Amino acid sequence: MTDVDVGSEPASATFPALGTTVTVLVTRGPRLTVARQALESQLDEIDRACSRFRSDSDLTRVNDGEGCRVRVAPLLITAVEVALRAARVTGGDVDPTVGEALRLVGYDRDFASVAREGPPIQLRVGRVPGWQTVEVDRTRQTVRVPSGVLLDLGATAKALAADLSANAVHDRVGGGVLVSLGGDLSIAGPPPAGGWCVRVTDDHAAPPGAPGETVVLEAGGLATSSTTVRHWTRGDRGLHHIIDPATGCSTESCWQTVSVAAANCVDANVASTAAIVRGEAAAEWLASLQMPARLVRRDGRVFHVGGWGATERL
Repeated sequence: MTDVDVGSEPASATFPALGTTVTVLVTRGPRLTVARQALESQLDEIDRACSRFRSDSDLTRVNDGEGCRVRVAPLLITAVEVALRAARVTGGDVDPTVGEALRLVGYDRDFASVAREGPPIQLRVGRVPGWQTVEVDRTRQTVRVPSGVLLDLGATAKALAADLSANAVHDRVGGGVLVSLGGDLSIAGPPPAGGWCVRVTDDHAAPPGAPGETVVLEAGGLATSSTTVRHWTRGDRGLHHIIDPATGCSTESCWQTVSVAAANCVDANVASTAAIVRGEAAAEWLASLQMPARLVRRDGRVFHVGGWGATERL
């Protein structure tokens, strides 16, 4: 995960939203209140469109649509299109039709309410329905999934929210803006002198002395995917929220954490999530894309690819 070293110049605000910790930093400090208002408004719009745990969200209405086309707000159309693009460019490793699989492994409510321990459960192994089953009609503003298929946008919606929020705040206050949603961050506008100093660890809520590295960002986005934060046990089996679409179960990866820098937070998060799913093949794949990345094995060993380096400008 990532944490931001605020330093002495940019002003910042931190508050809970979307089931995580949100931080906004602006180089125009007197505009911080306006920046927070713009951010809160954007996040509320995202939540009403994309939450799997709100009965009144557009996503819930699509999932409850029993195979019918459901008219939704333009934001959900965009979010689903982003999720389908993620599935396409990763060859299905990041697939939005994992909703039922997440429910079956125990992630069936807001994570704060998920019991960290529980009795054994019967896991059903099998490929998820597949992103090709999702129908989006931007002209009619509808989304359709077959009956029984549940969409989950967790692999892309938070990153999309970071990108949209950073741009929304920048449009309102100008200057340089950094938005972090649970450590997935996006930058808009000119950075402060010296860039944005970002601490990368397994958990964005980790104390300052936790193992990690500091990088300097001037633009784009950075995202971290990890199996160590949103995890729980059922019986003696450890489970987490990153589903392997090929099995419908929590992926058994050699990596516990992958952080990626990219042109925006969405691309960074798609790559970091796919890397967890791909396992051993991930490092070579990320290097071939020239994406700066930090990969942490389950035994704690750290590997860098694509030009990533501690205290380097990315």
